[in-house]
Amino acid sequence: MKYIITGSLGNISRPVTENLVHAGQDVTVISSNANKKEEIESLGAKAAIGSLSDLAFLKNAFKEAEIAYLMMPNDFTVTDYPAFQRQVADNYIEAIKESSITHIVLLSSIGAHLRKGAGPIDGLGYLEDQILTMPNVHAKFLRPSLFYSNLYSLAGMIQNAGIAGNNYGDTDQKLVLVHTSDIAIVATEHLLNPTFTGKTVSYISSDEKYPQEIATALGKALGKENTPWITFTDEQAREGMLGAGLPAGFAELYIQMGQVMKNGTLLEDYWKNRPEKLGKYKFEDFVKEFAEAFAEA
Repeated sequence: MKYIITGSLGNISRPVTENLVHAGQDVTVISSNANKKEEIESLGAKAAIGSLSDLAFLKNAFKEAEIAYLMMPNDFTVTDYPAFQRQVADNYIEAIKESSITHIVLLSSIGAHLRKGAGPIDGLGYLEDQILTMPNVHAKFLRPSLFYSNLYSLAGMIQNAGIAGNNYGDTDQKLVLVHTSDIAIVATEHLLNPTFTGKTVSYISSDEKYPQEIATALGKALGKENTPWITFTDEQAREGMLGAGLPAGFAELYIQMGQVMKNGTLLEDYWKNRPEKLGKYKFEDFVKEFAEAFAEA
């Protein structure tokens, strides 16, 4: 089979590429970074270097592929990220229409079912909608939960203020967490065994923890016993993100995401369709990784 992999050699795309190559598949990896070409080829894959905003490039890269792994890149340099997401989504669709692709595995997100009002997740909901209009393509929408790696952003707050928090977390709802290695395992399974038909959704999670459990464990890992989880107002959260250097447009998107996390709608479809089996990488495993990262710093 001929595969096209987006996401360069990121935390999910790299292990997926390695797994496919190891299985003897023909794999092409798209990257916007020319410096990645040699590394991609060293894995046994082909490199397609270009921009996802370049439709002609995408059409050429997708042309002979049969199965695609799609993801939406982050780009903090763009001034209008939602517009960028829609452009990438539209380009994916146009490139697929002129290709031999019959199956898609999309890295979507928990909350994509909302389509609007979930900040940076809205672009994935938009892409899901566009794929749904394609009658001759089968698609698996993978909706992972909050990445463990996002919790690294709490370290400075814990170290400097002795607290952890966001503009959500004051309800009895657990946060749903996932490690990228667990996502890569599921993505690989569907890519190597594309028996899915139609358009279906699979949620991926590794663990579920209350915000206070997260604050306590991460605080202890940093030598800050009994760290409390504080639910900030939207304005407090906005000020914190802007103070940390996040562009204003992205801060607003993350405020929106926190709002639907707080009112429960971000996770509502997950709890209705919770996976029977969670991933192997538990929160306690991440806490060890978190502690080691800052012990070395």
